Amino acid sequence: MTDDGLATIQDNGWDSKAWTDGVWLYRDPRRPEVVPRLLAEAALLPWLAPQLPLTVPVPELTATGVRHRLLPGVPLEDAPVGKALGSFLRALHAVDPAEAVQHSAQDAEAAHAERSAVQARMAAEVLPRLPEDVRRRGEDLLAEIAQATYAQLVHGDLGPDHILVTGDAVTGVIDWTDAHIGDPALDLSWLLYGAEPIVAEAVAASYEPDQDVKRRALAWHRLGPWYEVLFGLDTERPELVQSGLAGVTSRLVQP
Repeated sequence: MTDDGLATIQDNGWDSKAWTDGVWLYRDPRRPEVVPRLLAEAALLPWLAPQLPLTVPVPELTATGVRHRLLPGVPLEDAPVGKALGSFLRALHAVDPAEAVQHSAQDAEAAHAERSAVQARMAAEVLPRLPEDVRRRGEDLLAEIAQATYAQLVHGDLGPDHILVTGDAVTGVIDWTDAHIGDPALDLSWLLYGAEPIVAEAVAASYEPDQDVKRRALAWHRLGPWYEVLFGLDTERPELVQSGLAGVTSRLVQP
Protein backbone atom coordinates (compact mmCIF):
# COMPACT_ATOMS: atom_id res chain seq x y z
CA MET A 1 0.00 0.00 0.00
CA THR A 2 1.19 3.54 -0.70
CA ASP A 3 1.62 6.16 2.01
CA ASP A 4 -1.81 7.63 1.20
CA GLY A 5 -3.56 4.29 1.74
CA LEU A 6 -4.09 3.43 -1.92
CA ALA A 7 -3.67 -0.14 -3.10
CA THR A 8 -0.58 -0.86 -5.19
CA ILE A 9 -0.32 -3.25 -8.14
CA GLN A 10 1.87 -6.23 -7.29
CA ASP A 11 1.16 -8.51 -10.23
CA ASN A 12 -0.87 -8.70 -13.41
CA GLY A 13 -3.59 -11.06 -14.49
CA TRP A 14 -3.93 -13.31 -17.49
CA ASP A 15 -6.45 -10.98 -19.13
CA SER A 16 -4.99 -7.51 -18.48
CA LYS A 17 -1.77 -5.79 -17.58
CA ALA A 18 -2.15 -3.06 -14.97
CA TRP A 19 -0.08 -0.19 -13.68
CA THR A 20 -0.52 2.95 -11.64
CA ASP A 21 0.19 6.57 -12.48
CA GLY A 22 -0.55 9.00 -9.68
CA VAL A 23 -4.13 8.43 -8.50
CA TRP A 24 -5.02 6.36 -11.59
CA LEU A 25 -4.96 2.62 -12.22
CA TYR A 26 -4.61 1.69 -15.90
CA ARG A 27 -5.56 -1.67 -17.42
CA ASP A 28 -4.77 -2.76 -20.96
CA PRO A 29 -5.90 -6.04 -22.55
CA ARG A 30 -3.30 -8.74 -23.07
CA ARG A 31 -5.28 -10.43 -25.84
CA PRO A 32 -7.76 -9.15 -28.45
CA GLU A 33 -10.68 -11.11 -26.97
CA VAL A 34 -10.31 -9.17 -23.69
CA VAL A 35 -11.04 -5.82 -25.37
CA PRO A 36 -14.86 -6.14 -25.50
CA ARG A 37 -14.90 -7.18 -21.83
CA LEU A 38 -13.03 -4.05 -20.77
CA LEU A 39 -15.35 -1.95 -22.91
CA ALA A 40 -18.37 -3.63 -21.31
CA GLU A 41 -16.98 -2.96 -17.83
CA ALA A 42 -16.56 0.72 -18.69
CA ALA A 43 -20.20 0.88 -19.80
CA LEU A 44 -21.69 -1.19 -16.97
CA LEU A 45 -20.07 0.23 -13.85
CA PRO A 46 -21.07 3.91 -14.14
CA TRP A 47 -24.69 2.71 -14.31
CA LEU A 48 -24.29 0.06 -11.61
CA ALA A 49 -22.25 1.98 -9.02
CA PRO A 50 -25.11 4.15 -7.63
CA GLN A 51 -27.21 1.03 -7.00
CA LEU A 52 -24.67 -0.63 -4.70
CA PRO A 53 -23.91 -0.01 -1.02
CA LEU A 54 -20.14 -0.43 -1.46
CA THR A 55 -17.71 1.45 -3.68
CA VAL A 56 -16.84 0.03 -7.09
CA PRO A 57 -14.51 1.50 -9.71
CA VAL A 58 -15.97 3.75 -12.38
CA PRO A 59 -13.74 3.18 -15.42
CA GLU A 60 -13.23 5.50 -18.34
CA LEU A 61 -11.80 4.61 -21.72
CA THR A 62 -8.21 5.33 -22.73
CA ALA A 63 -6.59 4.98 -26.13
CA THR A 64 -5.57 1.38 -25.37
CA GLY A 65 -7.80 0.19 -22.51
CA VAL A 66 -9.44 1.66 -19.41
CA ARG A 67 -8.48 3.52 -16.29
CA HIS A 68 -10.13 4.35 -12.98
CA ARG A 69 -9.15 6.15 -9.82
CA LEU A 70 -7.24 4.01 -7.35
CA LEU A 71 -9.32 2.79 -4.45
CA PRO A 72 -7.83 2.61 -0.96
CA GLY A 73 -7.33 -0.67 0.84
CA VAL A 74 -5.64 -4.07 0.78
CA PRO A 75 -7.06 -7.48 -0.26
CA LEU A 76 -9.40 -9.06 2.26
CA GLU A 77 -7.99 -11.58 4.73
CA ASP A 78 -9.91 -11.82 7.99
CA ALA A 79 -11.44 -8.38 8.56
CA PRO A 80 -14.98 -8.63 10.01
CA VAL A 81 -16.71 -7.32 6.88
CA GLY A 82 -19.09 -10.21 6.13
CA LYS A 83 -22.26 -8.29 6.98
CA ALA A 84 -21.37 -5.53 4.53
CA LEU A 85 -20.49 -8.04 1.81
CA GLY A 86 -23.72 -9.96 2.29
CA SER A 87 -25.74 -6.74 1.95
CA PHE A 88 -23.68 -5.78 -1.09
CA LEU A 89 -24.44 -9.08 -2.84
CA ARG A 90 -28.13 -8.85 -2.04
CA ALA A 91 -28.19 -5.44 -3.75
CA LEU A 92 -26.14 -6.64 -6.72
CA HIS A 93 -28.29 -9.72 -7.27
CA ALA A 94 -31.45 -7.60 -7.07
CA VAL A 95 -30.39 -5.42 -10.02
CA ASP A 96 -32.67 -5.75 -13.04
CA PRO A 97 -30.85 -8.23 -15.32
CA ALA A 98 -32.46 -6.89 -18.50
CA GLU A 99 -31.26 -3.37 -17.73
CA ALA A 100 -27.82 -4.72 -16.87
CA VAL A 101 -27.61 -6.34 -20.31
CA GLN A 102 -28.68 -3.04 -21.88
CA HIS A 103 -25.66 -1.52 -20.10
CA SER A 104 -23.30 -4.11 -21.59
CA ALA A 105 -23.34 -6.94 -19.03
CA GLN A 106 -22.84 -10.28 -20.76
CA ASP A 107 -26.25 -11.85 -21.29
CA ALA A 108 -27.27 -15.25 -19.92
CA GLU A 109 -27.08 -17.09 -23.24
CA ALA A 110 -23.56 -15.89 -24.01
CA ALA A 111 -22.39 -16.47 -20.45
CA HIS A 112 -23.77 -19.99 -20.41
CA ALA A 113 -22.17 -20.80 -23.76
CA GLU A 114 -18.81 -19.44 -22.68
CA ARG A 115 -18.78 -21.35 -19.40
CA SER A 116 -20.05 -24.51 -21.05
CA ALA A 117 -17.07 -24.38 -23.40
CA VAL A 118 -14.69 -24.02 -20.46
CA GLN A 119 -16.35 -26.92 -18.66
CA ALA A 120 -16.01 -29.04 -21.80
CA ARG A 121 -12.28 -28.33 -21.67
CA MET A 122 -12.26 -29.34 -18.00
CA ALA A 123 -13.90 -32.66 -18.90
CA ALA A 124 -11.36 -33.26 -21.67
CA GLU A 125 -8.18 -31.91 -20.06
CA VAL A 126 -8.60 -32.00 -16.27
CA LEU A 127 -10.70 -35.11 -15.58
CA PRO A 128 -8.22 -37.54 -17.20
CA ARG A 129 -5.45 -36.16 -14.98
CA LEU A 130 -7.33 -36.87 -11.73
CA PRO A 131 -6.70 -39.97 -9.62
CA GLU A 132 -9.11 -42.73 -10.62
CA ASP A 133 -10.71 -42.87 -7.18
CA VAL A 134 -11.96 -39.26 -7.41
CA ARG A 135 -12.66 -39.05 -11.14
CA ARG A 136 -16.31 -40.01 -10.72
CA ARG A 137 -16.77 -37.21 -8.19
CA GLY A 138 -15.29 -34.83 -10.75
CA GLU A 139 -17.78 -36.01 -13.37
CA ASP A 140 -20.63 -35.50 -10.91
CA LEU A 141 -19.40 -31.99 -10.10
CA LEU A 142 -19.29 -30.97 -13.77
CA ALA A 143 -22.78 -32.39 -14.26
CA GLU A 144 -24.07 -30.39 -11.28
CA ILE A 145 -22.48 -27.15 -12.49
CA ALA A 146 -24.00 -27.68 -15.94
CA GLN A 147 -27.47 -27.40 -14.36
CA ALA A 148 -26.88 -23.91 -12.91
CA THR A 149 -29.49 -21.29 -13.81
CA TYR A 150 -28.25 -18.01 -15.30
CA ALA A 151 -30.69 -15.37 -14.11
CA GLN A 152 -29.08 -12.55 -12.10
CA LEU A 153 -26.25 -10.06 -12.47
CA VAL A 154 -23.12 -11.42 -10.79
CA HIS A 155 -19.59 -10.13 -10.29
CA GLY A 156 -18.27 -13.46 -11.54
CA ASP A 157 -14.86 -13.51 -9.80
CA LEU A 158 -15.44 -12.44 -6.21
CA GLY A 159 -12.39 -13.58 -4.27
CA PRO A 160 -10.12 -11.92 -1.69
CA ASP A 161 -7.96 -10.10 -4.25
CA HIS A 162 -11.01 -8.23 -5.54
CA ILE A 163 -12.31 -7.09 -2.14
CA LEU A 164 -10.35 -4.16 -0.71
CA VAL A 165 -10.52 -3.34 2.98
CA THR A 166 -9.14 -0.66 5.25
CA GLY A 167 -9.34 -1.65 8.89
CA ASP A 168 -12.80 -3.13 9.42
CA ALA A 169 -14.42 -1.54 6.37
CA VAL A 170 -14.74 -2.58 2.74
CA THR A 171 -13.35 0.24 0.63
CA GLY A 172 -13.83 -1.24 -2.81
CA VAL A 173 -14.99 -4.22 -4.88
CA ILE A 174 -12.84 -4.29 -8.01
CA ASP A 175 -12.23 -6.15 -11.30
CA TRP A 176 -15.62 -6.54 -12.96
CA THR A 177 -14.37 -7.97 -16.25
CA ASP A 178 -16.25 -11.23 -15.64
CA ALA A 179 -19.61 -9.61 -14.75
CA HIS A 180 -22.49 -11.44 -16.44
CA ILE A 181 -26.02 -12.68 -16.01
CA GLY A 182 -25.40 -15.90 -14.14
CA ASP A 183 -25.86 -17.96 -11.01
CA PRO A 184 -25.75 -15.83 -7.82
CA ALA A 185 -24.30 -18.80 -5.96
CA LEU A 186 -21.06 -18.21 -7.88
CA ASP A 187 -20.51 -14.91 -6.03
CA LEU A 188 -21.06 -16.66 -2.69
CA SER A 189 -18.72 -19.57 -3.37
CA TRP A 190 -15.48 -18.21 -1.91
CA LEU A 191 -17.21 -16.07 0.71
CA LEU A 192 -19.09 -19.05 2.20
CA TYR A 193 -16.52 -21.80 1.70
CA GLY A 194 -13.09 -20.19 1.32
CA ALA A 195 -13.13 -17.12 3.55
CA GLU A 196 -12.31 -17.08 7.24
CA PRO A 197 -15.23 -18.21 9.46
CA ILE A 198 -15.73 -14.68 10.84
CA VAL A 199 -16.43 -13.51 7.28
CA ALA A 200 -18.34 -16.55 6.03
CA GLU A 201 -20.75 -16.68 8.98
CA ALA A 202 -21.58 -12.98 8.71
CA VAL A 203 -22.10 -13.20 4.95
CA ALA A 204 -24.54 -16.09 5.46
CA ALA A 205 -26.41 -14.22 8.18
CA SER A 206 -26.68 -11.07 6.07
CA TYR A 207 -27.45 -12.62 2.67
CA GLU A 208 -29.58 -15.50 4.03
CA PRO A 209 -28.99 -17.99 1.19
CA ASP A 210 -31.33 -20.97 1.09
CA GLN A 211 -30.05 -24.55 1.07
CA ASP A 212 -30.12 -24.80 -2.72
CA VAL A 213 -27.97 -21.68 -3.11
CA LYS A 214 -25.55 -23.00 -0.49
CA ARG A 215 -25.30 -26.31 -2.33
CA ARG A 216 -24.56 -24.60 -5.63
CA ALA A 217 -22.06 -22.23 -3.98
CA LEU A 218 -20.16 -25.24 -2.66
CA ALA A 219 -20.14 -26.75 -6.15
CA TRP A 220 -18.70 -23.55 -7.63
CA HIS A 221 -16.11 -23.45 -4.84
CA ARG A 222 -15.04 -27.00 -5.66
CA LEU A 223 -14.69 -26.01 -9.32
CA GLY A 224 -12.21 -23.19 -8.52
CA PRO A 225 -8.93 -25.17 -8.79
CA TRP A 226 -9.99 -26.59 -12.16
CA TYR A 227 -9.38 -23.12 -13.61
CA GLU A 228 -5.84 -23.15 -12.20
CA VAL A 229 -5.15 -26.38 -14.07
CA LEU A 230 -6.33 -24.87 -17.36
CA PHE A 231 -4.34 -21.70 -16.69
CA GLY A 232 -1.22 -23.79 -16.09
CA LEU A 233 -1.81 -25.71 -19.32
CA ASP A 234 -2.40 -22.53 -21.32
CA THR A 235 0.74 -20.83 -19.96
CA GLU A 236 2.92 -23.97 -20.02
CA ARG A 237 3.50 -23.84 -16.26
CA PRO A 238 3.50 -27.41 -14.96
CA GLU A 239 3.80 -26.26 -11.36
CA LEU A 240 0.37 -24.63 -11.65
CA VAL A 241 -1.06 -27.75 -13.25
CA GLN A 242 0.17 -29.84 -10.34
CA SER A 243 -0.97 -27.43 -7.63
CA GLY A 244 -4.33 -27.08 -9.38
CA LEU A 245 -4.80 -30.84 -9.55
CA ALA A 246 -3.95 -31.12 -5.87
CA GLY A 247 -6.60 -28.49 -5.13
CA VAL A 248 -9.17 -30.23 -7.32
CA THR A 249 -8.60 -33.53 -5.52
CA SER A 250 -8.64 -31.96 -2.06
CA ARG A 251 -11.95 -30.18 -2.60
CA LEU A 252 -13.60 -33.20 -4.24
CA VAL A 253 -12.91 -35.43 -1.24
CA GLN A 254 -13.97 -32.87 1.37
CA PRO A 255 -17.35 -33.65 2.96
